[in-house]
Amino acid sequence: MTVKENLEVLLAPLLEDGDCFLVDIAIKPSKASQKVTILVDSDEGITIQQCTSISRRLAKQLEDLEVFTEAYTLEVSSPGLDQPLSLPRQYRKNLGRNLKITLKNGEVLQGQLTEAGEENITIQLPAPKKKTKTPVDEASLIRQINLEDIAKSLIEISFK
Repeated sequence: MTVKENLEVLLAPLLEDGDCFLVDIAIKPSKASQKVTILVDSDEGITIQQCTSISRRLAKQLEDLEVFTEAYTLEVSSPGLDQPLSLPRQYRKNLGRNLKITLKNGEVLQGQLTEAGEENITIQLPAPKKKTKTPVDEASLIRQINLEDIAKSLIEISFK
C-alpha cells in the first residue's frame, strides 16, 4: 500500500464524522522534510476547527503507526478558490457560480454552472455582447460537458 493510499484509509473515518470529503493529497519531498498537504471540504464548507480536528487526529495516528520514517510537515486545509474543481461533489456545491473551463481539446468555456451530475455538468454560456442580425438560439448557449473531457475547471471570482 502506498503512503497516499494509507493516508486515504486513515482519513476515511475522520472525514465521515463531519460529513467531509477528501479532495486531494499531495506529498512534496524537500531537503529538510516532506510536506504532506491534505485538501478536504464539505457540502456546506469546512471550518478551520474541522481542519484542525482532522489534522490533530491524523497526526496522532501517523505517529502511532509510524507511517513516515523521515521528518514531515502535515497541512490539512480546504481547497482555495484558486484550486481546480475535480470531484462531482465539488461541482454540485458550486451550482450557480461562474466557471472557466478548459477542455482537453484546448477549448476554453466560461459560463454559469446550472447542473452537475456524476458524469457531466451543464453550463449556461453568456449571450454574445455584439448584436447579431439573427436572434441567438437560447439552446445553443446551454452546453453539457462530460467531466472526463475537462482538463481544468476554476471558479471565476466576481467582485461586483
